[in-house]
Amino acid sequence: MALSASDLPTIYTLLANSLSGDINIRNPAEDALAKFESRPGFCSCLMEVIAAKDLVSQTDVRLLSSVYFKNSINRYWRHRRDSTHASDDFLILVALQIAATLSVLISKIARIDYPREWSDLFSVLAQQLQSADLLTSHRIFMILFRTLKELSTKRLTSDQRTFAERLTEIMFLNLEEPLYPCQPKDDVSSTDIEDWNVQFCTLLSIIGLTIASQFFDYSWHLWQTDVQNILHGFSLLAQNASELNHDDLYLTCERWFLCSKITRELIISGFPSDAKSMQEVQPVKKVGPVVLNAVQSFLRYYSSFQEKHPKFWDFLKKACTKLMKVLIAIQHRHPYSFGDKSVLWPVVDFCLNTITNPEPDVVSFQDFLIQCMSMMKSILECKDYKPIMAGRVMDDNRMTFQEMKKNVSNAVSDVLASLLPSDRVVLLCNILIRRYFVLTASDMEEWYQNPESFHHEQDSVLWSERLRPCAEALYIVLFENHSQLLGPVVVTILQEAMSGCPSSGNEITPPLLLKDAAYGAAAYVYYELSNYLSFKDWFDSALSADITNDHPKMRIIHRKIALILGQWVSEIKDETRRAVYCALIKLLQEKDLCVRLAASRSLYFHIEDANFSEQEFSDLLPICWDSCFKLVDEVQEFDSKVQVLNTISCLIARVTEVIPHSNKLTQFFQKVWEESSGESLLQIQLLTALKNFVVALGYQSSICYNMLVPILQSVINANSPDELLEDSMQLWEATLSHATSMIPQLLGYFPCLVEILDRSFDHLKVAASIIEAYILLGGIEFLNMHAPTLAKLLDLVVGNVNDRGLLSILPLVDILVQCFPADVPQLISTTILKLIVLCLTGDDHDPLKTAVKASSAAILARILVMNTYYLAQLTSEPSLLSHLQDAGFSNDENILLCLADVWLDMVDNVIFTQRKTFGLALSIILTLRMPQVLEKLDQILSVCASVILGGSEDLTEEESSSDNMQSSKLQLPSKEVRKRQIKFSDPINQMSLENSVRDNLQTCAALHGELFNTAMSTIHPAAFAQLKQALNMT
Repeated sequence: MALSASDLPTIYTLLANSLSGDINIRNPAEDALAKFESRPGFCSCLMEVIAAKDLVSQTDVRLLSSVYFKNSINRYWRHRRDSTHASDDFLILVALQIAATLSVLISKIARIDYPREWSDLFSVLAQQLQSADLLTSHRIFMILFRTLKELSTKRLTSDQRTFAERLTEIMFLNLEEPLYPCQPKDDVSSTDIEDWNVQFCTLLSIIGLTIASQFFDYSWHLWQTDVQNILHGFSLLAQNASELNHDDLYLTCERWFLCSKITRELIISGFPSDAKSMQEVQPVKKVGPVVLNAVQSFLRYYSSFQEKHPKFWDFLKKACTKLMKVLIAIQHRHPYSFGDKSVLWPVVDFCLNTITNPEPDVVSFQDFLIQCMSMMKSILECKDYKPIMAGRVMDDNRMTFQEMKKNVSNAVSDVLASLLPSDRVVLLCNILIRRYFVLTASDMEEWYQNPESFHHEQDSVLWSERLRPCAEALYIVLFENHSQLLGPVVVTILQEAMSGCPSSGNEITPPLLLKDAAYGAAAYVYYELSNYLSFKDWFDSALSADITNDHPKMRIIHRKIALILGQWVSEIKDETRRAVYCALIKLLQEKDLCVRLAASRSLYFHIEDANFSEQEFSDLLPICWDSCFKLVDEVQEFDSKVQVLNTISCLIARVTEVIPHSNKLTQFFQKVWEESSGESLLQIQLLTALKNFVVALGYQSSICYNMLVPILQSVINANSPDELLEDSMQLWEATLSHATSMIPQLLGYFPCLVEILDRSFDHLKVAASIIEAYILLGGIEFLNMHAPTLAKLLDLVVGNVNDRGLLSILPLVDILVQCFPADVPQLISTTILKLIVLCLTGDDHDPLKTAVKASSAAILARILVMNTYYLAQLTSEPSLLSHLQDAGFSNDENILLCLADVWLDMVDNVIFTQRKTFGLALSIILTLRMPQVLEKLDQILSVCASVILGGSEDLTEEESSSDNMQSSKLQLPSKEVRKRQIKFSDPINQMSLENSVRDNLQTCAALHGELFNTAMSTIHPAAFAQLKQALNMT
């Protein structure tokens, strides 16, 4: 039943009670509101509470009402919307927090209802803006920004098509001139016309373009007006003018800030990237220089406002940073329009000057410096600004898309070359290394307080948030672009730093900090710098000496050396490798966590390197294990633990001598697993390391079962987190594959596999390997204990997975029938019925389906050969005929004869053992008391003869494998040993197809008499001669 106006007092009372500190009042009220939430009219009641003028003072109730409104939108609006969308009273709300929440909920309604149910949304907002006062316009811009941001994320084709159909006409009516001509130029190729059409349709489908046509001019005009008003107000503030209204000025600042976000959204989402469309985006040229001027104007007040006007100082920080982010976003989205000289030149010049020679006010403004560096990094690494070397077809005057792109890219490249002459590039490189790479007092304090966090600041996620990592990222891009110019420069700085700070130094001095910066500069660009610097000479002359200085303050240099040893791994030659290993182990034993973490990471790079020398590292293993174990114990952050675990895991996988250290590793894994309870991401890394440990132990993996088996049990049960499933199954599979015997605990875990596959078939391939291991390792004991579970599992999979999934499961069925021919067929009757249906109704045109059909046919042929009576009985059951009819099979012929046709058809699609199985099955078909057998006699004998004469290459290979079984047994996983043994002992290999055909041919002759002779007389002489040769008939 819908709520009405009469329910308003009740809703208000419940909202008020929900804020009560008394749990006896609050809980019943929250429960009642939860029941009301799904009823029609609830949102209307909330809207009345929010907008009620007599409740202006009840901010807490109105705010809670707006939160309930927002949550109701997410849960129920799509299925049950109230009759009204919004109230004009929203626009005059005084409480900013309520207004912000309402702008979010309006945007969420718009995402669902615009344009079908709320087509006038933007026209209403536009009308309100024309006559709005300062406060109302601020609220409208809040709604507009949130709605724009929400709608710009809609990417469903149906949504795009709807907007294209409804808004194309509006767009062109609102624009003085289309941004894109209705027809492309004549000299564009047909391929480019097609690309243009796709882009044009996409363009019309993007919400932002339509909205841009309605709001951009107004928003941009208001933005410029507000900037002038703000700067005028700041001028008065600087003069301490008493007549200035601070509240109105701050509200104007907030409105302008929203307007900046809207302008950014309109330019970013309102136009397709010019790198794809090759169409200039005019607003970029209009906005870019003005935004830069605003930044420069704001910066003048940065220092003076810090103490006198902290509220506006905070705004200045936020505004300058945001405007630089806007420029970065525009450059990323529209690189060619941004690359126009009127935009690119002043922006790059300003950023370079700010970085290399900042004003005193800007030096402490690190967030702004970061954005300037990010801007330069984005420009320098932009692929669209690289010169394009592309030719063109002679006598072809058409301007292709690639040629248009080449012309623009080369033009922008020329502008950049003018902006960055050699001397300016060298200056920027020097400034980055000598000023921004150097550790500051605050850096040292942070290192001392939290070495782990300091170590991880270099990671990609954080580089854009910190000044020094940002400078390092810019330097790397700069060096990549100008390696030939900067290589000698960096080497010169490095030599200067090393000579100015000898390895015997014990104090943190400017020369030491410069040396640290120079070492970092050399580490980050190792690949290009290796052409100018010999690592061996550098290591022998300086790095090794630095490492021997154990003074605590040398940790600064030691950390950077650890980084160098990891970065330069590809340049380390055999004669230096041993010394580098020893150096890393020494650094891994230092007291400082930051140095040890850096050493751990670099050690990982060396272990993973293709040239890793286990022989050189073997005697270092004991101390390496101990150091890594100790480091895992001491670090606290997740990233640190994962990093060291990766090193341990990689080391286990690379070295062959793990068994002597197995006790230490077992104790380590036991301890760390217990401490990782509830931390799934950490446990994933542990499971990977455990899998590597089991594989490394090989056939001796049972020595770690006391630790391994309980962990395995805890992660493969139904209550285990889903995110652990994949790694848990891989560990399970590795454990079984390398087990020498099936212990009771492992045998008891098999039912968990059914629970896992009941949830999902995502890990079917690993599951198939696990099942195979149970069959091979558990044998009859496994079958006796889990026969019903196994039957349920196969029935669950066969018929419910795609062809690739079937191809991973069918070999298991074949092994089961081979190992237990008397027991298994009756056990998995339902699965065999499905295989018969697959054989008789499958599609032969799809290669995957053909492979499934061939594998299924081979299994059925094996059953007929090894358990003839069972298959003959199964094929005569009425339930099979019913299944076949449901699958569309309408042949009235005997099912065995139908299977014979499949075997005849599939004989060329299988390996030799399966061909022989087909031959044996077909020879059994000869014994059927059916006259139709004689109709197939020619084909059956031809196939059997070709199989006999085709040789037994596979068998010869197996015999050879068997001869070498003992010599290779210790090197192979136990599962593989058993698999080979079973394959070699396959009864099919021991049977004589020649004798079977000869005997069953005689039976066929006795059954059919003269009809048999008549059928034999129709065989082609050449085929008959082949048959005589195969059967050694005289």
